[in-house]
Amino acid sequence: MLEKLFKLKAHKTTVRTEVIAGFTTFLTMAYIIFVNPSVLSQAGMNNGSVFVATCLAAAAGCFIMGFYANYPIALAPGMGLNAFFTYAVVLGMGYSWQVALGSVFLSGCIFICLSLFKVREWVINSIPFSLRVGIAAGIGLFLGFIALQNSGIVVANKATLVGLGDLRSPKILLSALGFFLIVGLECRKVKGSVLISILLITLLSVIFGMNHFNGLISLPPSISPTFLQLDIAGAFNVSMLSVIFAFLFVDLFDTAGTLMAVAQRGNLLDAKGNLPRLKKALLADSSATVIGALFGTSSTTSYIESGAGVEAGGRTGLTAVVVGILFILALLFSPLAGMIPAYATAGALFYVCVLMISGMANIEWNDLTEAAPAVVAAIMMPLSYSIADGIALGFISYAVIKILSGRYKEVSASVWFLAVLFIIKFAYA
Repeated sequence: MLEKLFKLKAHKTTVRTEVIAGFTTFLTMAYIIFVNPSVLSQAGMNNGSVFVATCLAAAAGCFIMGFYANYPIALAPGMGLNAFFTYAVVLGMGYSWQVALGSVFLSGCIFICLSLFKVREWVINSIPFSLRVGIAAGIGLFLGFIALQNSGIVVANKATLVGLGDLRSPKILLSALGFFLIVGLECRKVKGSVLISILLITLLSVIFGMNHFNGLISLPPSISPTFLQLDIAGAFNVSMLSVIFAFLFVDLFDTAGTLMAVAQRGNLLDAKGNLPRLKKALLADSSATVIGALFGTSSTTSYIESGAGVEAGGRTGLTAVVVGILFILALLFSPLAGMIPAYATAGALFYVCVLMISGMANIEWNDLTEAAPAVVAAIMMPLSYSIADGIALGFISYAVIKILSGRYKEVSASVWFLAVLFIIKFAYA
């Protein structure tokens, strides 16, 4: 049955190899079952319900990717998008988490349409590479800023807006230790470094009396506080347009980049460098976002950590299915998820920040018309505390700079359209 479903022999792999690859991928991304509830609960969502929604959305995405697209790529609620959901849309813009979930649902529906009608290539190719890189780096900086806030390293300052916290604080010391531990373990090629760091910092917080032990295993909490609680009607608001676009834009490019990167590692591309069954892979990702919104979590996306499983030999969807099964089993660890403090996940957020900023090295810095808009997008996300506003300002600056430099012909129609749309938004917001 497995051979018929996943064509193991054709991909020169075995059930044992695929199972090992699945375990490897899960270990590298299991931190999300602790980080996601920690982030979304700050938006007023029930921690236990979000924990269940995270596991179920991840499992659903993995099963669709495995059985339908037959790729060893795992999915889960995305880092960066969960931070945007909580800190920008809910806490920053003042929308309810139900409306925010509605915008996630709508972005997933649009993503499905883009995948079905084969306009993905046009959308991706029409957005300048420099802006794509700048936006990714900006999300990284946004995560880094949130990590520094959660740990207490960066605090409010009346004179300078932000300042340095008390570095003698136990929470700050544990946060810093968590980050250093992740980097050290990654350099030593230890699988599951992020998960190990989060669990160790939580254990130390219990030992030092900063946290209380609530047990390890229990029946999953109820999902009813978030299940089908999204407000789709509330998301049909002109002011939510940039929010929906931000969810869609980030998910689309993150997914495309992840799919190509993981496929290249596993030699899954065809002779022309294209990914077979790309439409199915994109539909798996977009469908998972819609399902996740119904369960009660922010956008679900493909994880670059899937590359760890590919390096372990994973070549088919069986790897993704194994990851999905492990997410289902993780539902039993809700007490552990409930006692993970924010400072225990701060190191993980800052580590993701480092990874996302590294892409800035690929910008053509000798061309200021490309480099400047990328920097605008990147730096404005954390400073405006909004991924959506950072994206908008990046597009506007790209169009304006190209005009003033006499290179307006290099601007695609889609960039013109979005730049004008964002200008109207700021003018009438």
